[in-house]
Amino acid sequence: MFRGNHPARVDEKGRLKLPAEFKRRIEEGYGSQFYITSKDGKVAEIYPLQEWEKIEQKIAAIPSFNPAKKKLLDRVNYYGQMAEMDQQGRVLIPQILRQTAKVEGDVVVFGMQTYLEVTNREAFEQKLASEPLTEEDAQTLASFGL
Repeated sequence: MFRGNHPARVDEKGRLKLPAEFKRRIEEGYGSQFYITSKDGKVAEIYPLQEWEKIEQKIAAIPSFNPAKKKLLDRVNYYGQMAEMDQQGRVLIPQILRQTAKVEGDVVVFGMQTYLEVTNREAFEQKLASEPLTEEDAQTLASFGL
């Protein structure tokens, strides 16, 4: 389970050095292969390959003529690439995704339970300020027991 926020940097070659806590969990349970993608082009999503394959199985169960399936596949394939973690714990973020999501230089890496999310630090801080949790959000979360 990935959780928390770890500030990090994407270097000039587009490599993200995975934060130590996440790297340790990955090495313990997943190995070194990943699928890196995005559903919206605003954040990079780093899935250990085993977790991405679970999603692919669910996608495969949707009829191929379903327009929502086509839209999703268009996005996750356009932004996506396989990646392997090197000996220093770095993964290469796909160039299209680095440019579109502006995940270069200072970024934040969030644990999102089964995958990692990488976003531009400044853009995320602006999003936090402009999209506070509302009373409606609190009620929705309460309906799930939170």
